[in-house]
Amino acid sequence: MSGLVLKLSPKERVLVNGAVIENGDKRSRLSIMTPNANILRLRDAIHPEEAHTPVRRICYATQLVLSGDADPEESRLQLLRRIEELSQVLTDIDSRRQLTLATNAVLEDKFYQCLKALRALIPREDRLLGARLS
Repeated sequence: MSGLVLKLSPKERVLVNGAVIENGDKRSRLSIMTPNANILRLRDAIHPEEAHTPVRRICYATQLVLSGDADPEESRLQLLRRIEELSQVLTDIDSRRQLTLATNAVLEDKFYQCLKALRALIPREDRLLGARLS
């Protein structure tokens, strides 16, 4: 049986199904065997004050589902709408691929996969917003 393997640095924290778990003093490796467990590395988390762009806001909303602070059923439609709005702006092939992955993940209740797909868009969004501000 395969599962998600987390490789944790010393003192690294991870959120698993709403519980914060901190690694000890040495590197370790955890195998998450429960399918569809909600996992979030806290070092990768977007904090509320950082959710100031469209992609980051969707990532943050997805994180709330993963942390148990938002109901998946209630969040699903909102996330799909926001992803659709992004697809009207990010029209290149790579962005469309990531947005399709994110949409499919939401439809399958795989919110970590949704977050992973959306986070891949952050560098592109940064470049586009940086070009607009220049």
